Amino acid sequence: MPLPKLAVSRATIPAVLVGIVGVLLVLYAWRLPPFASTVQVTDDAYVRGLVTTVSPQVAGYVVEIPVQDYAAVRQGDLIARIDDRIYQARLAGARAQLAASQATLRNLDVARGTREAQVEVARAGVGNAEAVLAKAQADYRRMEPLIAANIQSRATGDQLQAALRQAEAGLAQTRASESVAERSLAETLATRAGLEAAVQGAEAAVHLAEIDVQNTRITAPRDGRLGEVGARVGGYVTAGTQLTALVPPLRWVVANYKETQLGGMRPGQPVRFRVDALGGAALTGRIERFSPATGSEFSVIRPDNATGNFTKVAQRVPVRIAIDPDQAAASALSPGMSVVVSVDTAAAPR
Repeated sequence: MPLPKLAVSRATIPAVLVGIVGVLLVLYAWRLPPFASTVQVTDDAYVRGLVTTVSPQVAGYVVEIPVQDYAAVRQGDLIARIDDRIYQARLAGARAQLAASQATLRNLDVARGTREAQVEVARAGVGNAEAVLAKAQADYRRMEPLIAANIQSRATGDQLQAALRQAEAGLAQTRASESVAERSLAETLATRAGLEAAVQGAEAAVHLAEIDVQNTRITAPRDGRLGEVGARVGGYVTAGTQLTALVPPLRWVVANYKETQLGGMRPGQPVRFRVDALGGAALTGRIERFSPATGSEFSVIRPDNATGNFTKVAQRVPVRIAIDPDQAAASALSPGMSVVVSVDTAAAPR
């Protein structure tokens, strides 16, 4: 026997209501009309910071670690110290080599003075030999007519001629000595450039050795808090070994929005975000800038969409958000914390 129409209607009302509610929930979840909103929300967002790996530049055994895990440090505070005896010895050797190079250069200056004096002596000898030659020539010219007239003996002429030849030979000898002295001076001056280069190389070696000694002290590059200190006293470390990490106080948020959510977003727009680790505490900030590419473009293995079976997937674009200052909860933020970010795309930048 068929049910009354009224009973059928009453039975279908709950089902219709459930269907309507389900459709409304789907529309609300996907922010479709009539629930469309200018507020774009994403939970793919995290706090970021300048996490710096602290590593030594020299190798050696660790002899001191005055800090502990998660300690606050100031720029220049000692984090670890490496045994510097080998590096101190290298520095002493470099300084000794520098001193030897400098002494050689000073000796060259002394030798240069000696060579210059020898040149002056040779030049004076040339002048003296020229004067002797001029006298011998004059004597011979005066006696030559007398000898031709048999007023003076031929023996006297032979003596004057021999004296003239000796004067000429003496002048040639002194000029050769002058040339030798000048060449010796030139060689000494040419050696100076090489010795100066040796001094500069020794100075550079001393500077490098001093840097190595300084690098045996690993200090904090800036203010911040340390991560876990992995080094131990007595352990051997090499250049690049990770001792700990330093996290400066600067923080920001990176929100990975879908490309379909970016419409209307501009730098300077206000942002609200809730921090899971702080019990959902709400903080404010502003959009600072957008990534120049989607996150997939920066991945190690980039997706290859040039395939026959392609499914369009909305890509995500990282958005950097600056945190407003003077917020009490901001000091409790740590890099890596998850946040939920909301951006009102209708808001004006500030």
